[in-house]
Order: sequence, then structure tokens, then C-alpha cells
Amino acid sequence: MIKSEKSVMASIVLVTMLMFFILSISKGEFDFKAIIVGALSSILMLVAHFIVKKFYPKGDKFLLIVPAFLTQFGLVMLYRLNPSIAMKQLSWIVAGMAIYIIILIFMPDIKRFEKFDRWFIIGAVIFLVLPLLIGKEKMGARNWVSIGGFGFQPSEIAKLFIIMYLANIYKIKDKKDILKFAIPIFIGLGILVVEKDLGGVLIIFGIFTTVLYIGTSNLKYIWGAIGFFSIGGTLSYFIFNHVKRRVDIWIDPWKDKYGAGHQIVQSMFAIGTGGLFGTGLGLGNPEFVAVVESDFIFAAICEEMGMIGALAIILLYLILVYRGLRVALYARDGYARLVAVGITSMVAFQVFVIIGGVTKMIPLTGITLPLISYGGTSMLITFVALGVLQKISQMGRDIDDEESR
Repeated sequence: MIKSEKSVMASIVLVTMLMFFILSISKGEFDFKAIIVGALSSILMLVAHFIVKKFYPKGDKFLLIVPAFLTQFGLVMLYRLNPSIAMKQLSWIVAGMAIYIIILIFMPDIKRFEKFDRWFIIGAVIFLVLPLLIGKEKMGARNWVSIGGFGFQPSEIAKLFIIMYLANIYKIKDKKDILKFAIPIFIGLGILVVEKDLGGVLIIFGIFTTVLYIGTSNLKYIWGAIGFFSIGGTLSYFIFNHVKRRVDIWIDPWKDKYGAGHQIVQSMFAIGTGGLFGTGLGLGNPEFVAVVESDFIFAAICEEMGMIGALAIILLYLILVYRGLRVALYARDGYARLVAVGITSMVAFQVFVIIGGVTKMIPLTGITLPLISYGGTSMLITFVALGVLQKISQMGRDIDDEESR
């Protein structure tokens, strides 16, 4: 395992520095700043891995290695698109990895949080309602709040609270208990629909159905949840103009290719231009796609890295999801298991929703690609979630050791 970790880390550093070197010479004049950014990000990743390996050797190290590679790849793409944004992103990565390590050091046994379920759902609802009260609309959705010049998305924090709340589903004994969990969730989904945060709707519903199924192993509950969601989605289409508009754009973006459908049309052009092998790093025109640094960064990857590069990114996410489910499998209590399932499903659904939207597989919702897109709130919350997952992995291994004595 140690040898495989070292070889993987060496490969990540090599690939990272190679990509930054390509960027440094792509504009004709040597950009030494690109090399510095690549070196700093690589050192940061190596230091974080060393700390986790040295002081917490029993957990799943790939829960840090894979996210580290994704952040490196995202940093390369962001530097290629906008160096100033890449520097900001690097600061968020530093903060995220620091929080990841702090969680490993100071977070108590996840089981202790089980009794705070009511506080978690109350906190989640408060964060979901916050944009309606003091938020501002950004990119068509009212899901941003700015306090003292610092902007963030409350729904990102609410997702974690919802996961911690839903993990108590393993205690369910009858149908009445299901309503205790379902009613607050569907209220939250309704709030997100009003705020036009359709990406948040899909992700939170995905988390709910996944945790519900794993926690109860009862397909009837799942079909019931899907039925209610389908009815709600159909009604939303006819009641809310922004929902109807998103669906209509998805069906035929060419009808308004210079207006509402412009983003998805340009995204498809970028993906088509990239083909199998891509135009080459720094040789495409991803700047033609609006908000390419955040919502549409996958289109930029497809254009310059081709389908091979895009599939490599998807494969990394699949590995991360696999390691998350593996943590859940080896967790030693129901609550920890469902927290791990919830976190893993959060990452999986977020990846599916944004890639599906960019490639026109599903209606476009406008969310960030975890660990790759530019976004401070998303980066920090993702590292918090991964830190909790690593902690669960560590605790599971500790219990294994105690039982083997």
C-alpha cells in the first residue's frame, strides 16, 4: 500500500508540473509564475499527504490522494482560463486541506452527533431560507448570501446538515417515522425551487433517496419518494416559469441559441471541437463559453483534453465514490455508515448533475464540479465532507484493531 501511494503521489506531481510547464510556454513567452503555482500546489498536496499518513495511518489515504489530484487538475484549467482566479482558488485549496486535517485531529467520534438530529434539520432549513431573506440572485438563481463582503451559498452548508440528520434513518421502525424525515426534506426542496436552485433540488433529493434505501432496504419508500418528487416536478413545471424555461432550453436550446440557450449551445460546440484527443492544453477557445471557470469547466476540459481527458476525470470521481462506499461498508455503526453514504452520494450526484447538464443529458442547473470548478464555498464544504469521511474510515480501522486483540 505504501509503495502504491508513493508511486501515485509521484505520478500526480509529475503530471501536474508537466501541465503547468505546457501552460508556461503556450503563449510564446515563458510564464515562470505558472511553474511557481504548480510547485506550490504540489508541495501543499505532498505535505497534507505526509501529515495524514504519519499521524493517521489507518484511514483510507486515497480519500485525500484522489481529491488532491482533482484539485490539481482544476487548478491547471483555472490557470489556463484566468490566472488571477487560479490564485484565489489555490488559497481555497489551502484552507480546505487545513480544515480536512483539523477535522481528523479534533473531531470526536461521529456517533456523538447522532443525538443532535433536530438541530441539524433546523440549521439546514435556516440556511435554505437565508437566501430568500437576505440573498441575491446570481446566474438566474437566488442562492447567494453576502455578509461583510464575503459571499457564500448557504445550500452547500445545508447539504451537510441534511446528511447528518438523515443518517438517523437507520432507527426507522414504521411508516410514521418516514414522515419525520420526508416532510422536512420536501419542505427544503420546495424552498430551493422557489429560489430557482434546481441543482440543489436534484442533489438533496438524490441524497435523500440513497440514504433512505441504504438505511431501510425498502424499495416501497423509494418508489413513494420518487412518486412525490415526480408530481412536485410536474407541478413546478406548470407553476414556476424558471422551471419551465430550464426544461424547454434542455429540449431545444437551438430555439434561442443567442439568448437563453447560448450557454448550452456553446458548451456543445466546445465538446464537439475537442473530439477524442482535444485541441491541446491552452490551444482551444473555452472563453467563448459563459461562466466557464465554474459551471462549464467540464466543457473546457472536453475541448482541450478531449473525451480521453474527460473520461479520466470521470474515472477519478468514480474511484472517489468507490472509496467512499468502501468506508460506509466497513463502518461499525448505522449512523456512521449512513453519514458516509450521504457524503458519497452528495459528491456523486453533484458530479452527475453538472456533467449531465453541460452535456445536455439532463436540464442545465448551474452548479460547480466538485474540487475542480472555481468556488470557495463548494471547495471548503467538499473538504469538510471528505474530512468527515476520512475520520469515519479511521474510526472503523481503530475498531477493527481493538476487535482483533
